[in-house]
Amino acid sequence: MYTVFLAGGTASGKSTVARELERLGAWRIDLDEVSRAVLAPGEPCLNEVCAAFGDDLVNPETGELDRALLASRAFSDEASTALLEKVELPHIRNMLVRMLTSGICGQTEPPVCVVEIPLLDRMESMLDLADEVVVVTCPLEVRRVRAVGRGMDAADFDRRVAGQPSDDYLRSHANTVMENDGDEKDLLSAVHEWWGAHGWS
Repeated sequence: MYTVFLAGGTASGKSTVARELERLGAWRIDLDEVSRAVLAPGEPCLNEVCAAFGDDLVNPETGELDRALLASRAFSDEASTALLEKVELPHIRNMLVRMLTSGICGQTEPPVCVVEIPLLDRMESMLDLADEVVVVTCPLEVRRVRAVGRGMDAADFDRRVAGQPSDDYLRSHANTVMENDGDEKDLLSAVHEWWGAHGWS
């Protein structure tokens, strides 16, 4: 299994690249979904999060996590955010490893998996799992226009970007950079060129 970590900021085109790679035959994993899965009822990570941030985070009848309440506590200051990451990341890594080594994941043809990484700077401890890091970049103003055009508030976009790694950071950790400064057709051409360069066409 050839594992690709795919990263990029909000409205950079990362999801477009991921969808196209999936269409071409890659197995696709969204790390955001893995992060949610480790906090599902009965998961060991949920117990550790409750020990760190309060047992009242879980509904006693359903076992479901109150994610809004967790966010209000975990993101209230840098120390709390760091604590949540310290608790969560080992569980996220373990689940990702299980997914990457499962028989289902290995059945794709060609045997390649693309993992969408929301915040690459928070995942440096997992980079050893990747055979290649692919980054999608796009000028900030173009990203803002795209995001607003999709219904996102401009101030919300700016807040999100402020909490994301810079393009310079992403480039410095990338094996491959896809510059998304044209239209979608140009981006898809770059994806196909990259795919073909690996001999998967």
